Amino acid sequence: MVNPHHVAHWYPTAAYLYILGLDMLALAWEYLRRHPEYRLDWLRHHRRPHAAHAATQRWGLRLWEDPARDARDAHPAWLPGHDAVVQLYPDADPPPDAAVFDVWRIPGHKQLIHDGKGLALIARSPGRWQRFALAPGLEDGMAVARVHRGRGTTHAPDTPAPMARPRPPPAALLELHTLQALDATLAGASLREVGEGLFGADAMADWYTDGGLRSKVRRLVRRGEALMRGGYRRLAQLPPLEKGRFEGNAKRP
Repeated sequence: MVNPHHVAHWYPTAAYLYILGLDMLALAWEYLRRHPEYRLDWLRHHRRPHAAHAATQRWGLRLWEDPARDARDAHPAWLPGHDAVVQLYPDADPPPDAAVFDVWRIPGHKQLIHDGKGLALIARSPGRWQRFALAPGLEDGMAVARVHRGRGTTHAPDTPAPMARPRPPPAALLELHTLQALDATLAGASLREVGEGLFGADAMADWYTDGGLRSKVRRLVRRGEALMRGGYRRLAQLPPLEKGRFEGNAKRP
């Protein structure tokens, strides 16, 4: 039986269903925002704004983001470099059939934010996230050139309609279970309580005889802690941290 003192936000799996539709940068934020020292640094930021810039960069961010906001509401300004972000520039020498920038033709729910350096556009639809960095001077109706990191410049639009997924892929389910297990551990739940929350009370009937189930839960907990304590940087395509005050014991998931 799960200890009621440990049952909070982590126990209902339905609360984590949004995880199934996140991209890598959004997942990176979900792990980072759970880091106890990031949360402390966030609180210190309000009292020591002069130290904010260096502290945010240590976490891989340009600006502070409130850890209370999950990936549906947060807009973390990551340091540049992720190949999911497409650079959009005014096309100085467009071909006759050049694509034009039309924000309303990009499918999905759109959010325009300033990331500390310039404007960024995020478009979300079921099963698909699109991220764009907008160059200064780009206006609606202009011929646009797209620069994909590692792929060069293209003139053609790249906004296919999102594909419906009848069931979530195993990788997405792994992230859901990992984050749920991490939250349970941070809330003080035992391994058995974590297992019951993830797989149900019936599965726990064989907890003491089913070594495979115990190992699975243990791996999920370890993976979550590793991603929280530095592994999120791999998801965000950031260089690993040097050994320091809080990442020295991080392990790869």
